[in-house]
Amino acid sequence: MSEILVVVSKVKKMVKDSELRTGVDYIAKLSEKVEAVVKASIEKVKAEGGKKTLGGEDIV
Repeated sequence: MSEILVVVSKVKKMVKDSELRTGVDYIAKLSEKVEAVVKASIEKVKAEGGKKTLGGEDIV
């Protein structure tokens, strides 16, 4: 993965508001998790067939 899939400023603000800091690799790892969830949802919907839109129910 070469693209960040999260809004970095919003994630960093959320972490900072909790009085913590983000490590140098945190955003990249978080984006990898998001990518994995989206890919799993895509595969689920394709396997089930019949629809073309991912919904909340497709998050695995």
